[in-house]
This record gives sequence, structure tokens and C-alpha cells, in this order.
Amino acid sequence: MSNTVLVGAQWGDEGKGKIIDVLTENVDVVVRYQGGNNAGHTVEIDEERYVLHLIPSGIFRPGTACIIGNGVVVDPIALMAEVKELAGRGLIVDGRLFISDRAHAVFPYHRALDSSREGAALKGGTKIGTTQRGIGPAYGDKIMRTGLRMVDLTTADFAERLTKRLEENNKLLVSAGAEPIKKDAVLQQYLEAAKALKPFITDTATMLNKARIEGKSMLFEGAQGTMLDIDFGTYPFVTSSNSTVGGACTGTGVPPQCIDRVVGVIKAYTTRVGEGPFPTELKDGTGELIRTRGREFGATTGRPRRCGWFDAVVGRYSAMINGVDYWAMTKLDVLDEINTLRVCVAYECDGKTFDTVPASLDLLARCKPVYRDFEGWMAPTKDVTRFEDLPAKARAYVAKLCELTGVPLGILSVGPRRANTLRIAL
Repeated sequence: MSNTVLVGAQWGDEGKGKIIDVLTENVDVVVRYQGGNNAGHTVEIDEERYVLHLIPSGIFRPGTACIIGNGVVVDPIALMAEVKELAGRGLIVDGRLFISDRAHAVFPYHRALDSSREGAALKGGTKIGTTQRGIGPAYGDKIMRTGLRMVDLTTADFAERLTKRLEENNKLLVSAGAEPIKKDAVLQQYLEAAKALKPFITDTATMLNKARIEGKSMLFEGAQGTMLDIDFGTYPFVTSSNSTVGGACTGTGVPPQCIDRVVGVIKAYTTRVGEGPFPTELKDGTGELIRTRGREFGATTGRPRRCGWFDAVVGRYSAMINGVDYWAMTKLDVLDEINTLRVCVAYECDGKTFDTVPASLDLLARCKPVYRDFEGWMAPTKDVTRFEDLPAKARAYVAKLCELTGVPLGILSVGPRRANTLRIAL
């Protein structure tokens, strides 16, 4: 059986949740390998719409094991709420969800520090545009070797460990002019969460490698996207983890040779949330049309996404970094009512042409997109079930995006539901 890593190829929000749901039809294990509840994967099944933040999207396939890997930072309270909501909607979570004992935990002081830093940025610093869920500070504790992991929630002295961290972080909050966290209420809440989550916490690295040896198929699910990767994204306007393919190994404990293929999820246009340069951004009526038709509002925060034309420079860069084997291209139907479509094929700045994404944000912010124009198809695609039945101009547009990025098409999505999925090569 094949093992697949699924990565976002833009700035996140590419529609990974829907593609994961499609790919998990014949998968034994789905594992989330990075990020936290700052991500949201939306899945629509029949008339039901689900938004997941921590639990892998394989939870909708009965019999599929769902693992939260060690590379994820887990907010215990948010995870409990997600488990409760899914159980209330008839989904079986017990015995199917497993949390790495090595995953780091997110606590209220992480969220408070996150909000404090973003607030300070408004007064003259660099505003990143985080979700203020505490993800960055939690990863910061991990790197500083001061964090608490999920295994700590299972120990007899968890209360003492959390108390010490609360006291240390309250000093930081007070020094930053923020309110300290009230210790007693937090202790009670997290002791209850620790008790509730203890049955899910286990050695998932050993579990995954056992599954690998047994020949079970695994899908590694990333959050965010390549351009938000801490190393390869538009730093510092990025997330705090490796959302690219390398994170699948470091975030789960499986060796790289067990990865058989990489599927990149990419929209037929481009979006991003938060701050930072966005060369193809549209600040006009076309951008608003894309936002409205594509329902481009954050699944986690509800923030309106910035929308723009397809950026083949970003696509090529993502394909290179991740070694993408196939594209799962989404939201083609959003473009059904646009007469002329533009595609960025390169950047220009200071008389030079760039065909890859520069590391310097000052340079990237000054880059102007070099566009090629394509005729729109001006016909509905949402009910099409075969690639051959798409309008000719829609097929030509998709083919050109694949040619410009150097990656063949594997899946094409023309709507949010399972039925709106055209399998090409996968």
C-alpha cells in the first residue's frame, strides 16, 4: 500500500480538508504532522459541513485510525471541544484517535503572550497577523526546551509542573503590561482536560512504524501551506512549524524512505491571510468576486482572505521544495464567471526577472508580476463529473497551470463536496 504526504502549495487554505477526505477512502491511517488549532480543514459530506482544527480529516472514514503527531502543538481544551462536537454529531472518536505523547501542549499563557506581542506590534513592531491561538509561543517553548508535552499531562505531578510554568510566564506577561493568568481556574480546567485526554495519549511514533512494517497505508496531513513554512515561506510572515514535506518525518517519527508520493494541493487562483507580500493580490471587484464565490473566509478565524490571480512562481517553488508528484487542484468552479484570467509567470524588479521566490521580503514586496492572459470559459463547471466534459477553455487553463508549474494533474475539484471531484491520475 502507498504512503502519501499531502501538502499545501500556496499560503494555506487550498482546500486540503476536502482532498484529504477524498484520499482517505482507502487509507488505514491518517496522521497530522504539524501546526495547531490555528488551522482549519473544512469537509462537506452530503448536507453536513464540518470544520476540524486538530483532529485529522480521516475521522470521517469508519475504521481509519487518526493520529496527532509529535510535530503538532495541542491545545487540550480546544481538542476536548472538538472531540465532544464530533461525538455529538454521531462520529466515533474513542479507539480511533491517538495523540503523540511527545507533542507539545498549548496553555492560556501561550495565547496571552501571542496576543500581547501582536498588540505591541500595532504600536510600532512587526505585525504578523497570527490567529492569536498561542501557536508561536508554544513552539517557542519547545525550542527553548521549557515546554510541557502531552506526556506531562499523564504524570502525577502535572499540577506542579503547570504551576511552575504559569508563575514563570505570568512574570513575562506582567513585564509586558498584560494581565497575569489566574492560576487556580486554569489548574482545575487543565487537570480535567488531562484526565479526559489521557486515554488518547500514546507513543504514536512506535504505532506508526508498526503500521508501516505491517504494510498499512498512511496519509500524512499538513496544515497551512508551503509559503507559510518557517524556513521556506515569506518569513517572518509565516507559521511556526515546517508545513512542507520534511515536516512529515520530523513531525511523526517515520523515516523518509517510507514516503511513496507527495500530493500538492493548489487552488486555481491564490489566497493568503495575515500580513506579508502577495504579488498577485487583487484589491478590486474581481478580487471581491473570487472571495465571495470561493467563500474565502478563514475556517478558524472567519477573517476574509486576500485573493489574487494564480501565481506560477509560487507553484514552481512549492513543487521544487516538496517534490510534488501530482497536483490536487481546487476551486476551478470559482472562476466560472470571469471573462479574462491572468496567470503570473514570473516577477520583475529593478530590471531583473525572477522565476523563483526571493528570500528578501523587501525585494518580494517590490516585485511586479509578469502576467499571461487566458480566456475564461463563462460556463458552470460544478456539476461536471469527467475532466473531458469540462469546457475546452477550462481544460486549457488547467493544462497551462500544470505546464507552467511542471507538475501533472491528479485530482481536480469543482466544488466542496465529495461528488465534485474529478480523479485524473490518482
